[in-house]
Amino acid sequence: MSNPARKPHQSMSSTSPTPPKTKNRTELAVVILAAGKGTRMKSALPKVLHKIAGQPMIAHIIKTVESLKPQKIITVIAPDMDNVKQAVAPHPVTIQKQQKGTADAVKSALKELPDFKGQILILYGDVPLVSYSTLDNLLNHHRSDKNFGATVLAMAAPNPTGYGRIFQNADGTLNRIIEEKDASDDEKLVRLVNSGLMVLEGENLGDHLDKIKNKNAQQEFYLVDLPEILAKDNLSTGVIRGDFQELRGINSRTQLAELELAWQHNKRLSIMESGVTLIDPNTVYFSADTVIGRDTIIEQGVIFGQGVTIEDNVEIKAYSHIEGAIIKSGATIGPFARIRPDTIIKEQARIGNFVEVKNSTIGKGAKANHLGYIGDTELGAQSNFGCGAITVNYDGKTKSKTKIGKNVMIGSNSSLIAPIEIGDGAYIAAGSTLTRNVEKDTLVIARAETKSLAGKAKDRMKKE
Repeated sequence: MSNPARKPHQSMSSTSPTPPKTKNRTELAVVILAAGKGTRMKSALPKVLHKIAGQPMIAHIIKTVESLKPQKIITVIAPDMDNVKQAVAPHPVTIQKQQKGTADAVKSALKELPDFKGQILILYGDVPLVSYSTLDNLLNHHRSDKNFGATVLAMAAPNPTGYGRIFQNADGTLNRIIEEKDASDDEKLVRLVNSGLMVLEGENLGDHLDKIKNKNAQQEFYLVDLPEILAKDNLSTGVIRGDFQELRGINSRTQLAELELAWQHNKRLSIMESGVTLIDPNTVYFSADTVIGRDTIIEQGVIFGQGVTIEDNVEIKAYSHIEGAIIKSGATIGPFARIRPDTIIKEQARIGNFVEVKNSTIGKGAKANHLGYIGDTELGAQSNFGCGAITVNYDGKTKSKTKIGKNVMIGSNSSLIAPIEIGDGAYIAAGSTLTRNVEKDTLVIARAETKSLAGKAKDRMKKE
């Protein structure tokens, strides 16, 4: 259950409607209510900026409603929520100076919609899983009847406690909404409840909102009083049902975790339906922008951070962590690999266990099979980066680049101290530490001289 300010608190009788003027069926505006501080989250961060799949929950809603192609998307925020303003940019915001209820919040949004006569879709910033199809169905249902002044989105809640119960007329329109505290024992058994999401007619909306009173315990102006106001003007309220799993809101860290799991479950299904194999789906975690090509195989325990694109026929082995990277077709990653941002792994390249790659390009067919660090590097095609080798890219002040050509062998436990360039075909012997550039086809052995002092080990072990 989300913002309690959206809970209905009235009963309403049906009336005999008189059809109004024909609706403007092409114009749409979206108002997202996001002024709540989310005190139950126990966080200094505004509730709508807490993340699902690596993105603020409100960003999920913005992306969904952008697909509806509305004329405007307006977010209602409280004062001192500049971080929310930045998160929804370039879409405008309006400020609800005092939290005086959902109807008051919508009134503040109307400043951005002067003389707007299309439909206004009302959403909540803490309901991030609502889908395009659900919102499209809501709009189509509303537009199907010229007499609808509003249409509410209902849901069948497994546990309806705390929600306003919805009762419909024989024709499916809203008859009344009964708040739980006003419901009889029989009425409390009803599981069809109000989600709070709705679509309204923009024409005369300001006048209708002005008629809402704050005669309630919270002394707030509730949007759910609007159907009763509309009924007095012979306008009916439509009802359409949505999926509770989509329409759940977030009020606590527990609910945040629940919706993260729900989002991940949906993403896994979508990924598998697109032609990707997940060996153990429940252990793989995606970000909101993850792109995976078909015939890719992903083993258990893999985590995708933001900004990852995986092409076709890639194998991601167990317990790898990938963020901000492009993995080209035919590549193999892991197990236990870490691919960090600004990395490109090209076709048929292999990054093996306990290898970390950062801000680097790994050429076609190149290999780094185990226990290495590659940072700020260009590793050429068909080159081999040996076990335990590292690029030494940071001197405490500056990060420098390593360039390794094609068909190069970097021997085990080598250290390449950047900035440095190694030409095509070079061979760097195991255990070498390089500080100078290496020419094409050159063999380099850069080890300290070995000294053997017979019998001295016994002397060093003697106690003083």
